[in-house]
Amino acid sequence: MQHQTNTIFETLFEEEVYQGLTDFPKHLSSKYFYDAQGDKLFQDIMNMPEYYLTDSEFEILDTHKDRIAEWFSSEKGRFNLIELGAGDGKKTKILLKHLVKNNVSFTYKPIDISQNVLNQLEKSLHEELPGLNIEPRQGTYFETLADINSDNGARKVILFLGSNIGNLLHPQAIDFLKSVQNLMNEDDLFFVGFDQKKNPQTILDAYNDKAGITEAFNKNVLARINRELRANFDLEKFLHWEVYDPETGTAKSYLVSKEQQSVCIDKLNLKIDFKPWETIHTEISQKYDDEVVNWLAEKAGLQIVTQFSDQGNLYKDYLFKKE
Repeated sequence: MQHQTNTIFETLFEEEVYQGLTDFPKHLSSKYFYDAQGDKLFQDIMNMPEYYLTDSEFEILDTHKDRIAEWFSSEKGRFNLIELGAGDGKKTKILLKHLVKNNVSFTYKPIDISQNVLNQLEKSLHEELPGLNIEPRQGTYFETLADINSDNGARKVILFLGSNIGNLLHPQAIDFLKSVQNLMNEDDLFFVGFDQKKNPQTILDAYNDKAGITEAFNKNVLARINRELRANFDLEKFLHWEVYDPETGTAKSYLVSKEQQSVCIDKLNLKIDFKPWETIHTEISQKYDDEVVNWLAEKAGLQIVTQFSDQGNLYKDYLFKKE
């Protein structure tokens, strides 16, 4: 393996690709799935019949919007509805429309790392909900949450939808929940989506569809390295592989080298050697049950106030408060 002589990286992407592919075992972060092509592929994934997560959470928000709105608004006056990783806001719009229709006093503060995503979200909401107070915030979750905390003393309701917490191993999830808890006050609420343990085949099908959309999404991280770092990955020489352990509730995605091969990443002055059937770990998707969520909450100093489930109990949104 040829190591880089110049260790100054221009971007975090360069640094993490270098570290991940020179590590053992090899790994790449799933956050790098998402460029323009990856965003489109993920939209396609959410529309797949096998991908139950999106439909399940849509069902929860639509079916239980009255009760959810009651918990959010209570009798404590105006509040900030803060969404971590807002994206296109499709699911959140169910709640936003309901709250606006019922004259609930709140300001929607979507947080996202992508200014482009926030611009599109703000434009669509101005068209669909002209009466909505919206203040988009570009940045990382915790820095932006801390800024909002210092703005005013308004009560916060924090949303973290889409089972994004499932991309974290339990120790990381506890750290994440603790970080949010540290920025919560006594009256604040935290609304989080958790994908539930279920028939293992249902989970495997959701991450390995017959049309190959998830495969293309997983391989997009290699395509992105090719495009942005001048690499020569041959995507056909890698196998998309999904495994699920029903005991731990952990689904993992891999890219597996089908043969012995070498890949050059010119921007990093790096040559990577692969043995036959060597893996690159790209993603975890953790699944939960009530016992595990209770344990995570307890470790993070949070308490479950209530929970909402779809009809098939495939997915749950939990409402937490500070313990």
